[in-house]
Amino acid sequence: MADDQRHGRIFGVLFIITFITSISALALFQPVLDDPVGYISGGGKDNQIYLGAFLELLLVISNVGTAVVLYPIARRQNEALAIGYVGARIIESTFIAMGIIFVLGVVGLRHDLPTADDAAFTLAALKDWTFLFGPGLIVPFGNGLILGYLMYRSGLVPRRMAWFGMIGWPLLLFGNFGVLFDWWEQTSAASILAAPEIIWEAFLGIYCAIWGFRRDSPILRPEARRAS
Repeated sequence: MADDQRHGRIFGVLFIITFITSISALALFQPVLDDPVGYISGGGKDNQIYLGAFLELLLVISNVGTAVVLYPIARRQNEALAIGYVGARIIESTFIAMGIIFVLGVVGLRHDLPTADDAAFTLAALKDWTFLFGPGLIVPFGNGLILGYLMYRSGLVPRRMAWFGMIGWPLLLFGNFGVLFDWWEQTSAASILAAPEIIWEAFLGIYCAIWGFRRDSPILRPEARRAS
């Protein structure tokens, strides 16, 4: 039980790190994403972008870490879904890592080819696409559907909160499909539809970091641990 609770708290801390690093990195990347041409032709804030890239690298590590830490426990409930969550986190992190390279490519243009306006636009656009397909379209399935269902069935966290993940994933997916097909902008309807998923992930990180997993969860019982 002590080992399971340690896993639970590590899982929560890693989830909080994913929140902090993803939001901070996005804010730091804004000079490149808002005006890539102006960035390569002007006095770019390279150290700010490098810091954002480092934070996204930490995001990749903590993303995969949440799935790896959870897997030994979640497999007691459903091994296929536990593996599926690991896979979803790896796919999401792959898109994020690609985005890091595209942003750093804009910084490289500022130093080596400051007149390459089209290339700067292209790299910034590719970064936006990686965000849409990774955190935008993979997260609803990973953190919403798979993780929400696993947490609901296992009772590792209060079940009423797991509903936010299971309700939030189709809303988040629909919101980002709208962005993909130009129904609305990322900052409009998509942001509103993302609210349940944000509440779910914030609750999950804070709850598990402080309290670990619920001790009365069926998969934390001695017989469940022995069977695994």
